[in-house]
Amino acid sequence: MVRKVLVVAILGLSVALAGCNTVKGLGRDIESVGKAGEKAI
Repeated sequence: MVRKVLVVAILGLSVALAGCNTVKGLGRDIESVGKAGEKAI
């Protein structure tokens, strides 16, 4: 069970890193999610 959770976590992290490529890109992604949330409210 723990092994499956670890594998899923590693896969999720690799997908997230591949999508952002840099910390700056990650910051932009988080900022855009925040702005979208503000617009929705």
